[in-house]
Amino acid sequence: MEWQDSLPAASELFPSLQSPAEIEGFYPTLPQSSAVFTFLQPENTSGLKSQLRAVIEQFSSSPQNPRDSGATVDEKNGKVIVEATAIIEVGAHFIGPCYIGPKAEIRHGAYVRGFSWICSGAVVGHASETKHSVLLPGAKAPHFNYVGDSVLGKGVNLGAGTKISNLRNDGGEVQLRKDGERVGSGLRKFGAILGEGCQLGCNSVTNPGVILGCNSIVWPNVTVTGVHAADSKHR
Repeated sequence: MEWQDSLPAASELFPSLQSPAEIEGFYPTLPQSSAVFTFLQPENTSGLKSQLRAVIEQFSSSPQNPRDSGATVDEKNGKVIVEATAIIEVGAHFIGPCYIGPKAEIRHGAYVRGFSWICSGAVVGHASETKHSVLLPGAKAPHFNYVGDSVLGKGVNLGAGTKISNLRNDGGEVQLRKDGERVGSGLRKFGAILGEGCQLGCNSVTNPGVILGCNSIVWPNVTVTGVHAADSKHR
């Protein structure tokens, strides 16, 4: 068995995606193998970039124009698609391509960069930034958060000031760490994969390449590294 096979599979991390009829709007199809992080590889023809482009191509125009709510929009590199029931506050800024699902909230001062996929009911809050990431239904980055090159599961909540680091200081390949072993991800930028229900306390940090199983808890001001099972606690 390869080392990657010991990583949690998408069905373990995101069980709600097994009941798609209950999800409004569009959501990604994640790899059914354990190597969920391959979804973030730019060259992956079934990855985030390819799937998001396919969704955006289904729209001739955005159901809602975020400019009408006082947001600013940059579509030089792709469309910004906002579903009609999404809530957009004044002062948000969007860079396409990106997709904002039904009943999602993009609050004042949010910065939604290219290849952000914000699913139904998810929140990008004041002074929070997302890029090349998926917030699955109900995930929240509500206050002063950074989410880059990551997947946040249903019901994940980032406390105020929590940052998901996606780049090593030396710019090298991000390593996955588990049980004392290290394996290369093949990615220069890779933030975190957070299973459903994870709760991260204020000003916590995840180092590049973190995977947390469902319902894990990170205490405030704690930095997390590595791959951890469901219900893990980090103090």
